[in-house]
Amino acid sequence: MLPHRKKRLQNILLLLGSSFIGIFLILSALNSQLDLFYSPSELNKNNLPKERIKLGGMVKKGSIKYEDTKVLFVLTDFEEDLDIEFDGIPPDLFKEDSGAVMLGSFDGNGVFVAEEVFAKHDENYMPPELSK
Repeated sequence: MLPHRKKRLQNILLLLGSSFIGIFLILSALNSQLDLFYSPSELNKNNLPKERIKLGGMVKKGSIKYEDTKVLFVLTDFEEDLDIEFDGIPPDLFKEDSGAVMLGSFDGNGVFVAEEVFAKHDENYMPPELSK
């Protein structure tokens, strides 16, 4: 093989190898940040996921209880209910009969321990001056 063809082949193989390594690193980083979204009725109570997930639904009326820094409540999708525990200050829009999305995982007792709580708001915004 001629020296310039050998050099060209080495450069192509080096480029392909570094491309494969870069793609592998990108895909592995994306996979570690992946959180699956579930509603309470989509979860199997006998086989709850062990990894971190996102859970969404409505906060059940009359279910919010405060214990020191913990907030305990029930999340529902009007088919199934799940007990939620959050240690922290919930967002301002967090209230009963309102949508919420949580990020967290299940403990050994089937209670979802939320790391973060996001309150969903009404998309029909009306400024206070116009609502009167």
